[in-house]
Amino acid sequence: MDPGSILQETGKSVPVETLLTTKNNNDARPHHKYLPVYKGLKWLDVDLPTNGEPWLSGRRLSVAKERGQRSSAELLLREVVKQGEWQWPKHKHYFFSDLHADADAFVASLVASGGVRKTGNEACALKLTSQGKDAIFVIGGDCFDKGPSNLKLLQVIRQLRKLGAKVLLLAGNHDLRIKLGIASVGMDPDPRHDHFFIRMGSKVIPMLREIVDEYLQDKNALKGIPPTRTCRRILYPPKRWFTEFPKMASWVMPDKRMAKELKRLQEKIDAFESDCKSVGLSLRHVYAAVMKWQELFLKPGGEFAWFFKQMRLVYRRGSFLFVHAGMDDRMAKLIKRKGIKYLNKEFRESIEDEIFEFYYGPMANLIRTKYRDVDMPLTRKGIKLLNEAGIYTIVHGHANRHHGQRIMLRKGMIHFECDATLDRHSRKKEGLKGEGAAVTIIHPKRLVMGVSTDYPHIKVFDQKSFT
Repeated sequence: MDPGSILQETGKSVPVETLLTTKNNNDARPHHKYLPVYKGLKWLDVDLPTNGEPWLSGRRLSVAKERGQRSSAELLLREVVKQGEWQWPKHKHYFFSDLHADADAFVASLVASGGVRKTGNEACALKLTSQGKDAIFVIGGDCFDKGPSNLKLLQVIRQLRKLGAKVLLLAGNHDLRIKLGIASVGMDPDPRHDHFFIRMGSKVIPMLREIVDEYLQDKNALKGIPPTRTCRRILYPPKRWFTEFPKMASWVMPDKRMAKELKRLQEKIDAFESDCKSVGLSLRHVYAAVMKWQELFLKPGGEFAWFFKQMRLVYRRGSFLFVHAGMDDRMAKLIKRKGIKYLNKEFRESIEDEIFEFYYGPMANLIRTKYRDVDMPLTRKGIKLLNEAGIYTIVHGHANRHHGQRIMLRKGMIHFECDATLDRHSRKKEGLKGEGAAVTIIHPKRLVMGVSTDYPHIKVFDQKSFT
C-alpha cells in the first residue's frame, strides 16, 4: 500500500489528502472545523472515528440505489441534489435512532455528537457543550425493547432534558406497541383491542421484570392485586375474540394476513405465562407491573409521563423530514395538503382514542415501513408531492445497518438511513464487535455527517460539492 494512503474498511486505500481530520488544526479543508469534537472520552469504552471522508468514498457501504437503475449511485445522487432549492435548518440537528433500551450506547452517541460532555462514571453524568446548547437533539424512535434497561435509557433522556437540551421525540414501532399494548389493559372490552397486550408476547417481559425490580419490591406490593384467574381474564383476550376480531378487522387485513395474525396470537397466548414464570413473574406480578407502568407513563404527574406526551410522528426542518421508518404516497399527499402540524395532531388523537384504527391504519406505515412489497408504496408521484412541499431528504432509522449510516436513493428521494445497530443485544446477535455509538449530524453549513463506531471515518455529505 502507498505510504501516503490509509486502508478503508472496504480494503481499498484512500489518499490521506482526501481525509478530513478532527486532530490536525492546520488542515485547510473547509469541513475540518465542523467535525464533532468528543468531550469526556476517558469515561467511555468506544472507538469513535477521528477522521472525515467524503460520503461517496465509502461506496457500497455508504450509498446505495434501487435495483434496475443503470446509472451509478454517484451520478443519480448528483442529479437529485441539483433538483430544487434546499432549505437547511438554522440550528445543528443531532439525530439518534433505535436506541433500544441501551443507555450506554446513547451516552456514547451523545458524546459522538460533540454536543454533550461525559463528566463521570454514572450514566447521567453529562453536561451540554457550547455546541449542544444551540442544537436540536432528535431521538428517532424505538427507545423500548431489546437492550439491558428501558428505565435507565429514559432516565438519561430525562437528564438531557433537565440540562436544558432541546430534545424532540419521534414515535417508533416498538414504542407504540408497548404504549398501546399496556394502555389497552383495563379498557372496556372490545375485540379491536382486547388482544393488544398479549400481542406483545415475550418481548414485553424484560420491561415488566424491570418495573417489578425497581418499583414493586415492597412486601405489600401485590396488596389489592386480584387473584391469578382474574388477572388472566383481564390480560388475555376472551375465546370469542378469535371469531369476533376477523369480522371487525377484515377491512384492514386480507385473509392471508388475518390467518397469520390469529395463529401468532394463539402461540403467544400459549407461551406467555410460562415465559413469565421463567423469569420469576406470576400473572399477579405482571398485572401489578402493568398498573405501575400506566401510572408512570400515562397518568398526569407520572415519572415518565413526558415521554409519550411529547412524542411526534414526524418532524420537519427546512427540506429535511425526520421520521422513524419512512414515507408513502398517502402520507405524502396528506403532508402536501394539510402539513406536518396536522399530521402530528391526528397522530396524537389516534393513539389516545382510536388505537385500533391507528395500529392497523395508514399512519402506522410511517413507523413500520421497510419499503417492502407488503408496505404502502412510495412512488415518484409521492416524491413529487413531497418536493412540491419543499421536502428533498428523509432522515430515518428502523432498517439497521452494519457500517454506519447510508444514503439510499428511492424514486429520486434521498434517504439517510441512520439505524446503525446500537444496542448490545442486536450487536451480539448480528456479529458486530464492541459497544455501539452513532449520530447523524445535520449542519447549517449544508453538511450531513455520519459518525459510527462501525465505520473508520466520519462520513461527510457536502451539498455544495454537488452543485
